[in-house]
Amino acid sequence: MSRSYRKTPITGMTTAESDKRYKKTEHRRERRKLKAMDLTDDAPPDPKSYGNPWASEKDGKQWIDPEKFPELLRK
Repeated sequence: MSRSYRKTPITGMTTAESDKRYKKTEHRRERRKLKAMDLTDDAPPDPKSYGNPWASEKDGKQWIDPEKFPELLRK
């Protein structure tokens, strides 16, 4: 698609392509902890306690100026 452009000018704050590897390892760590716990005695831990999003390869998203950076709006 030669004329395909982003509609919303938001992009990631890093050069990493995706968070897939980070999310995969954190979910695996959470599943292993849950299997090791005795859930009859304890309540399951909060799912948000695993995987600090600020420690991943991508640190979130940012708004960009379409007039300054038109090349970032290409898909």
